[in-house]
Amino acid sequence: MSRLSHHSTSKVGRRRSQQALKKLPVVACKKCGGPSFAHKSCPQCGSYAKQPKKKSAK
Repeated sequence: MSRLSHHSTSKVGRRRSQQALKKLPVVACKKCGGPSFAHKSCPQCGSYAKQPKKKSAK
């Protein structure tokens, strides 16, 4: 018969501490200036302005 292992409360708490929700970054829309989430379309004007990639100097 196999025996079930027991995890202490502190071990379970350390694991669950990484599951907390993080705050999403709020940025200003480049078209209308309203607040929107990064990498999402603007809820006010509906535009999605991608930032241009930086060119590396060779």
